[in-house]
Amino acid sequence: MARVGGALWLIKHEARMFFYNATFGVMGKQAKRQIGGASMTFWVVIAVLAHVAAFALVYQFRTAEFSPSQPLIMGATAGVFVVLTLMLSSALRVSVEALFERGDLDLLLSSPMSSRTIFSARFAGIVLGVASIYLLVFGPFANAGLMLGQFQWLGIYPAVISFSVFAASLGMLLTLALVRWIGARRTRVVAQILGALSGAFFFLLSQAGNSLLVPLRARAMQSIEPLLAPGAVFGPDSLVWLPGRALLGSAGPLVVLVMAGVALFFATVHFTHAFFVHGLAQSVSVVSVASRPRGTPRFKFQRNLTRIIVIKEWRLIARDTHLISQVLLQLLYMLPMMLVLFAKGSVAVAGIGAALVFLCSQLASSLSWIVLSAEDAPDLLQSAPCAQSTVRRAKLIAIAAPVLVLMAAPALWTVWRAPLAGFALVACATGATICAALNVLWTGRPASRGDFKSRARGNFMSGFFELLGAVAWTGCAFSILTALAGEAASYSWLIGALAAAGAALTLCLGSWVLRNRPV
Repeated sequence: MARVGGALWLIKHEARMFFYNATFGVMGKQAKRQIGGASMTFWVVIAVLAHVAAFALVYQFRTAEFSPSQPLIMGATAGVFVVLTLMLSSALRVSVEALFERGDLDLLLSSPMSSRTIFSARFAGIVLGVASIYLLVFGPFANAGLMLGQFQWLGIYPAVISFSVFAASLGMLLTLALVRWIGARRTRVVAQILGALSGAFFFLLSQAGNSLLVPLRARAMQSIEPLLAPGAVFGPDSLVWLPGRALLGSAGPLVVLVMAGVALFFATVHFTHAFFVHGLAQSVSVVSVASRPRGTPRFKFQRNLTRIIVIKEWRLIARDTHLISQVLLQLLYMLPMMLVLFAKGSVAVAGIGAALVFLCSQLASSLSWIVLSAEDAPDLLQSAPCAQSTVRRAKLIAIAAPVLVLMAAPALWTVWRAPLAGFALVACATGATICAALNVLWTGRPASRGDFKSRARGNFMSGFFELLGAVAWTGCAFSILTALAGEAASYSWLIGALAAAGAALTLCLGSWVLRNRPV
């Protein structure tokens, strides 16, 4: 039994807090200390399906003596570095949460417990938070290997935990360094932005297989092949491939990896716990005071109510850096598609144009939720001495203008290359943007900006109209652009486009019929 006030006792508390936060994120706003029967059944079913899939895959690789080939080792090592990058993003997020957002460290540090013990337990909790999702994903493969007598698969557990220690150590060091460099508040923002951009980075990386990059990829392989030859820097015996060998169950590399992870854990605790206390003291004691502007303050009052509201909405969004990162994350997915569109011209207009319309709809829905549902002072606006129709119209302009401006570059390029297709793309993007904004206006519910990631929960009707409306406008754009490209059965595509447009307008009408009415 863990001694009260000891490291194991605090680690048990960290595990309990991790489960509590996990249930808060999965089950909604009401976090629970114990998992319910329905949730337990759900996770059991998921675990059984994961083990069945893992068993089927491991069964295909069963051999009396497993000897991984060099291409397999290289692929495993590349996968390890990809996972390490994702782990680092998670480590930054978890470190900021553990250091600044939970708000219990000042209480713990004022207790008779050693700060080193507190930091050790907190760091172990960060490792647990980073490793948990990857153990859930890769653990079934290790269990399947155990059932099939392929014991080398058991190396997944110590390998994943060791990788998590590396990522957590680097994440904690970066967090504490950023605290000293830019302060606690900006550190939280940086961690949130890095976490948001990591997914977009790997999406862009996945586009490396695009046919446009085949010549570049071929030249890169010609330059890399000499480095992979036996005896070269990245030859088969290079230490670079040690993580992949450890993950595949090679005993020697696995022992080295585990020993390095244990040493790094204790080294991080030893050299950073004092810095940790200093960072915490800064986060709770430093109060930023805005400097007084020079000279006499000047107030500029505008007479145009629409302009005032539009600028007000844009300023509120610009002040929330984390919110901007979440919204602009969707724009990064447009970059590969715009690259393909500009390079291939009319060949890729149908598919890429439809994808751009879908992203316009999603971006408009996100901005609509921020501007309409997450309004900070709805009562103040309702009691203002102005027409509510003017306020709503101004908010819709604040939503649609950024989306259409961002859509202008690919739209103008398409108009220049294929005028009819370009105008069709503009029409579909405009319709998708307007319908998405009107859907949130009519069926959205009041919420706070902090609930941006979970905005789809608790409002099934709005999410239903949002998704189906985006799909309908996407189908309309794809059908029209395919028909204008001169493909076979163009009339069939035009009929499909009319049907999709009718479905989109019907969904918009449905959201108006089912709109929220004042009580």
